[in-house]
Amino acid sequence: MAPWLPSAKPTSDIRSAASSAALRILRDEDTVALWDLAAADPVANIFMLSHLETARTAAPTAAGGKVVGVFDAGTLIGACWFGVNVVPVGLDAETGPEVGRYLARSRNRFSSIFGPAEAVLSIWSELRHSSAEPFDVRPDQPLLQMTRASDIPPAPGLRPARPAELDVLLPACTAMFEEEVGYSPVSNGDRHYRQRVKGLIERSQSLLDLDAAGHVVFKAELGTVSSQAVQVQGVWMNPEYRGQGLSRSYMSAVVSAALDVAPVTSLYVNSYNTPARATYEAVGFEQVGTFGTILF
Repeated sequence: MAPWLPSAKPTSDIRSAASSAALRILRDEDTVALWDLAAADPVANIFMLSHLETARTAAPTAAGGKVVGVFDAGTLIGACWFGVNVVPVGLDAETGPEVGRYLARSRNRFSSIFGPAEAVLSIWSELRHSSAEPFDVRPDQPLLQMTRASDIPPAPGLRPARPAELDVLLPACTAMFEEEVGYSPVSNGDRHYRQRVKGLIERSQSLLDLDAAGHVVFKAELGTVSSQAVQVQGVWMNPEYRGQGLSRSYMSAVVSAALDVAPVTSLYVNSYNTPARATYEAVGFEQVGTFGTILF
């Protein structure tokens, strides 16, 4: 996939912040600066890069997603997507709290905050005073990556899910979500979650293997994709097949599929998930950072 790069606009077209470390919602003319900021770490900032490659603008989306930028003397030094989720880019312990206060003043409700742990936790240090109580805070999620195929032979049966297999795949996706997040994504009806899974299938981003009875043995998604990286999500092994040493070959196959799309394969994992971390290490993933997630 060839990367989309925004066309630079003259500096005079971009309105400078009124004062040092000012915050404001980004506009179309900020697209180049946001792109440069996110591209400094394409693995950590894959969410924003994927958004920019699709939307081709830093301006608010029709669905209500916005990016607030942090400016120092007119230069964009940090940013944060906020819509249903909150996703920081380039924020740290100094700039994160100010964004947290900004989000608190917005009175928006969010389902999660995720991204580099320092940024997430610094945003939360201020947002927590006016936010709903989270049901889980995960401050230590190793961010892993691979840039080559694994030495472990890939499972031959892993392939993209087909549109006709939506009803076969959906229960496995639901089970994975319940195990990972702690509640059912279809407790209030499956329309939205079903559409998400359907979209992943249509974009060939959902991978699975079925047994002879037509049940899902293993599944994973190329959940977030940019021209520079793929973030693997939704990894799930059917409990009936766990403990048989199958996960390494399946993850090797996932990496092969992801490397056909972009040069870097990444994922993040809970620090306490010892079996998963052992699998990823055996496959060849290396830690390149630490994510944090707050779930509401």
